[in-house]
Amino acid sequence: MTQPSDPGLSVILSERRRLTNLAYRLLGSLADAEDVVQETCARWYAMSPAQREAVDSPGAWLSTVASRICLDLLGSARARRERYVGEWIPEPLPDRTEWTGARPGADPADRVTLDESVNMAFLVVLDAMTPAERVAFVLHDVFRYPFPEVAEIVGRTPAACRQLAVSARRRVRTARPDSIPAARRAGVVRAFKRAWEAKDIDALIGLLAPDATATGDGGGLVTAALHPVEGAEQVARFFAERPASAPGMTLVERTVNGQPGLVVQRDGVTVSVMAFEVTGDRIAHIWAVLNPEKLHPWTAG
Repeated sequence: MTQPSDPGLSVILSERRRLTNLAYRLLGSLADAEDVVQETCARWYAMSPAQREAVDSPGAWLSTVASRICLDLLGSARARRERYVGEWIPEPLPDRTEWTGARPGADPADRVTLDESVNMAFLVVLDAMTPAERVAFVLHDVFRYPFPEVAEIVGRTPAACRQLAVSARRRVRTARPDSIPAARRAGVVRAFKRAWEAKDIDALIGLLAPDATATGDGGGLVTAALHPVEGAEQVARFFAERPASAPGMTLVERTVNGQPGLVVQRDGVTVSVMAFEVTGDRIAHIWAVLNPEKLHPWTAG
């Protein structure tokens, strides 16, 4: 006799991508986002069939559970960051056509949708928010959840969640760079690449905003600056002293979190992914992720 199919299974499959998108924006880590989705699904199947059938909207249930797991993780992340070696940068993502290190059986099309809510500058601003601010803002402003639903997830009143979102929105507006065409951003990044390869300090300084900063994330696993490098000349000299054209080293233009970026490869293996914030025709910030644990989507195997 044929067993009745689980009505929630198709929902889980259809919701998987949205849950991953939500969790990545909340946590800034694809690996953690995938763990959240797995945990959410496990909690669904931990319920009895009768309990699952009693859920009016499996999709809403999954989103609520995933968001609450993320909120708990964000609360404990601050303690983990205190033990992190050096600066912490959100995990960089390649363009969908460039996934090389997807986990066995994973469909790259089920990963994260790249839009302005995942560019590195935006994620860095999100990371500076309190957990409640970040969850309220992402759920309401990015995923369009009404405040009463956000309130149930965050455990506060709708009015309090509205205030959290207002505060978060103010942070985003303050930090958001000028909107410039992608081709112009790509041109600035390409000019930086050429100047770096040529070790042309004057050209590098000319491409950097006077108060430019460069932040590296090695996670204590590889060598990286423990603190941000500040000032155009200091940043220019920092890169000029680190040759981009050494034997076996290749500098490649790639899309990083939906924006023009650079990838450093050694003998064909990605060792660093660089994201840029460009304002006008100058680079305001460079984020370089060297921590190999954050580069799995960029490396083969």
